Amino acid sequence: MYLDVADLRTFYDLPVGRLLRRLVGDQIRTFWPDLSQQSLLGVGYAGPFMRPYLETAERCIAAMPAQQGAVPWPSESDTASALVLDRYLPFSDATFDRALVVHALDHCFDPAELLREAWRVLAPGGRLIAIVPNRRGLWAGSELSPFGYGRPYSRGQLKELLKNCHFEVLEDKEALFMPPTRAKFVLRAASTWERAGRRMWPAFGGLLIMEAEKKVFRTAPVDGKKSALRVLRPVFVPDGAATGMKPVRRTKTGPRGA
Repeated sequence: MYLDVADLRTFYDLPVGRLLRRLVGDQIRTFWPDLSQQSLLGVGYAGPFMRPYLETAERCIAAMPAQQGAVPWPSESDTASALVLDRYLPFSDATFDRALVVHALDHCFDPAELLREAWRVLAPGGRLIAIVPNRRGLWAGSELSPFGYGRPYSRGQLKELLKNCHFEVLEDKEALFMPPTRAKFVLRAASTWERAGRRMWPAFGGLLIMEAEKKVFRTAPVDGKKSALRVLRPVFVPDGAATGMKPVRRTKTGPRGA
């Protein structure tokens, strides 16, 4: 079940929300350092993490599910947000080069259906980043952030989900190694927590960040002069070939009446 968009916006305006925006955003930019002349779609509540690309990307659209609600985004320019149904994105096929899915796979009713729609609107070879709470991490069990209210995933579960929706996983990372808290002394040391956690307990980050590429399947052309059923016709098999059948013994017969 989706959280209300007002709660999400309030969270990302808090000090801990602004910190998460920076920590997670830094990891996203290691995957996509530059999106010049690229079109970017955000699904869920991705606006806080799309902002660094506003100046350089060709187009940024924030698609906010109807169950969550929508708010104008970005606040400093013309609105580029849309209220959508996560099962039926109102965009043509192959419209976007990149898709960022945040606060969506962990809240929606059918994650596979959402990913199939994201696959449809991505151009061939387009890439997607999915961000979900890590089942092993502390943030999945804490109500301090929106990541504690949805469905957590293991790395294997998220990879299998993407694979079943015709994506090829390219790379994955963890983020949020600091404990979920509003304590100021912990927030001030967030960078230290991230560095230490990445070295000492890399499997226990609060979030999973996974990049995948849209796979396009090409069907082999059928020669118009030959029937596709040609493969069902019997072919000549020499005597003694390894077919599992005993070779037929031929006998030589003389002329009729001999």
